[in-house]
Amino acid sequence: MSDYRVHLQTLRRAFPQPVSDQEHDAWFVFSMLRALDQLDAMKSERPILGEPAATDFRSAADRRVPEETGTVESTARQLVDYFSGMFIWGHPRTQVNVIPPPCIPGILGTLLPAIYNPNICSEEGSRGVSLAEADVIAMTAELMGYDPQRAGGVFTFGGTGTLLYAIRTGIEKACPGSLRSGLAGDPPVVVCSDDAHYACDTAVAWLGLGSDNIVSIPTAANNEMRSCLLESELNRLAAEGRRVACIVATMGTTDAFGIDPLEQIREIRDELVSRHCLDYVPHLHADAVIGWAWSAFRDYDLQANSLRFPDRTRRALAWAVRHIGQLRLADSVGVDYHKTGFAPYVSSAVFFRDAADLQLLARSPSTTPYLFQSGEYHPGRFTLETSRSGSGPLAAFASLSLLGKTGLRTLLGHLVTMAELLRDRLQSHPCVTVMNPENYGPVTLFRVYPPGVDTFEIPQRELTDAAMADQLRQHNDYNRRIFELIHEEALRGEGVVLSMTDRWRESDYGVPVSALKSYIMSPFSEEQYVQAVLESIERARKRIAGGD
Repeated sequence: MSDYRVHLQTLRRAFPQPVSDQEHDAWFVFSMLRALDQLDAMKSERPILGEPAATDFRSAADRRVPEETGTVESTARQLVDYFSGMFIWGHPRTQVNVIPPPCIPGILGTLLPAIYNPNICSEEGSRGVSLAEADVIAMTAELMGYDPQRAGGVFTFGGTGTLLYAIRTGIEKACPGSLRSGLAGDPPVVVCSDDAHYACDTAVAWLGLGSDNIVSIPTAANNEMRSCLLESELNRLAAEGRRVACIVATMGTTDAFGIDPLEQIREIRDELVSRHCLDYVPHLHADAVIGWAWSAFRDYDLQANSLRFPDRTRRALAWAVRHIGQLRLADSVGVDYHKTGFAPYVSSAVFFRDAADLQLLARSPSTTPYLFQSGEYHPGRFTLETSRSGSGPLAAFASLSLLGKTGLRTLLGHLVTMAELLRDRLQSHPCVTVMNPENYGPVTLFRVYPPGVDTFEIPQRELTDAAMADQLRQHNDYNRRIFELIHEEALRGEGVVLSMTDRWRESDYGVPVSALKSYIMSPFSEEQYVQAVLESIERARKRIAGGD
């Protein structure tokens, strides 16, 4: 039996050395390069890494912590193996949800803090890395139209986290002191559209309000909240004495890129306060985790069009910019850099037009006697999390610094151009209907119909005529089968990778309407990969027609 110090010497080699050692430093870099080489060897023309294989989750129950110490090399090999069969988000034949490939500087923004492990709870645990958070908050605040001298914000664990911050702030505004004393009487409500992300439901449930206290406002055909119904619902709530903690405007829905009319919502909120003499102002949050990046076009001259986007792309961008340019009107905004900012997971931040709002969430200094002993930057006094990695801010900073406004405009403009091309191809197909023609982002929802169906008339009738309920369900099943066949093909490394939504929206009589979904997020997307979507659809239709 060897002395523990023998094992200690071995283990020390498995850590970055605190004092530079050229031989060990070179081995450290080589270890990373070897793992990257192994991953790179798994690439092919197919949109997956390695070979397709079923994921056996049952075998996980048999996994145990090994008795003996392993090696860096063997452990790295095991890590690489976990990536086998994973879709490559940057591949142009991968068009599944809003998952972009991260840019190289963004990857470095995640790698470097993984080595030195800064905790941006405060300046004490991260030093200059905390400055990166402050820098990105100011950069993005100004990009969206906030005054960076007045605005504030923090990075958090994802889009759900941004909603938690916004809704909790709204609760404190509607029910002052509830952070300490809790809620008494009827809990306040949260108002959002019926197309809002399910994270709204999650946040409301986890904050103890109860999901029954979400008030959902129906959306119009273009997937934006109906402002007239919002107004009447808010007036009803005020007349009943119910308090509204937060109104959530969705600025880019996940399924259809629908954008709520933020300016009208703000006006309705302000009129509500005046009309009912409210002693508080309901918090207005813009859930812009997808749409925020279009802020890069706020000062782009679409008439001059220096980047020479096609005319149809310019029209699509003008529509988005007209809506996204209103973000400055919200009390807070949620941003995901790991979506339309081309940064790695997880890189999300919540912004407040007035940084003072964050102090509504501040905890008593007496609860943290062992923290905040030096420095001046201590967001941990009010953040939900104590442990916050520096990777989010550094990845976001790296992506923003690399891309700049011109890079964001170029990438988003290209993605929209490819999506518009796909829409043209789909709309020209006699058996396909585009379901979100009035939403001009990189996502396209569409339904495929069996031969002989009138795709000019049936889609609208399915939405409005209750006599079509059975046929709607049958067509939902047909689209499910199309998706399954395309996905089966994709798992073999062939065709394209698409996604599906079980409820793009509900019909007027309450039956969910499903749709296939193409979300083009690859900078490498070109016309042939758009055509590949049509080819995959045709192969799936033929297999169904043949009884497959």
